[in-house]
Amino acid sequence: MEKLYDSIGSTYTFTRQADTEITQEISRLVCNQKGSRFLDVACGTGNYTSAIATLGGEWYGIDISEVMLKQAIDKNANIKWTLGNVSSLPYSDEYFNGAVCSLAIHHFTDLTSAFKEVYRVIDRGNFIIFTAFPDQMQSYWLCNYFPEMMRRSIHNMPDQKTLVTSLQSVGFEVKSIAPFFVTNELQDMFLYSGKERPEIYFDPNVRSNISSFASICDIAELDNGLDSLSADLSTGKFLSIKQKYSSISGDYAYVVARKN
Repeated sequence: MEKLYDSIGSTYTFTRQADTEITQEISRLVCNQKGSRFLDVACGTGNYTSAIATLGGEWYGIDISEVMLKQAIDKNANIKWTLGNVSSLPYSDEYFNGAVCSLAIHHFTDLTSAFKEVYRVIDRGNFIIFTAFPDQMQSYWLCNYFPEMMRRSIHNMPDQKTLVTSLQSVGFEVKSIAPFFVTNELQDMFLYSGKERPEIYFDPNVRSNISSFASICDIAELDNGLDSLSADLSTGKFLSIKQKYSSISGDYAYVVARKN
């Protein structure tokens, strides 16, 4: 993960920015407020850390990528940034009032060890995870055009049962799991951000800052997929393919775990 994000980190902020809706919802779910202290685990370039910090609280961010963290530091000097690994958080027990993690748990080597550390450093608070589950990803129309990339991406994602079991095994109570649906208003260009705007995938800058495209999409599959997508858009066939992949389970999910 470190090498991957050191590689794509230099251009990450060109297409990746904190989405307003996601920012506000994570802030609400973590009970963000002035006078409380929070941690953003695997914060990357700090887009969401910085955005949520404007809504209240004292915020810390930790990430394993030096390249991404440097951008976070340059972005907001008021947040306490740390280079480090989630498996060994450099904070004392019960130091934070809550923690968040956005689109990163699939990079953790050991979910349970990571969650154990998060549990240790928060005191009676919420741990908010924004992620996608494999069953949700199987309903991405991207599967039609980039099947091997999506197969590998889906394989890397913890499913809901695994996630819940890992959280509960370290002491968290899972309070809620709520779906998030991508719209064409989405400001953060992550994997399925083009659900309603397929044309964004033709932009190499967008693809280069999405880990699936940047790290596990074979060049032949990329070229074939883009050619097929282009042809289907021009003939109108894309609409029927998109409809085939429609789902009511959401594209991503907010998970609220609580340390009581």
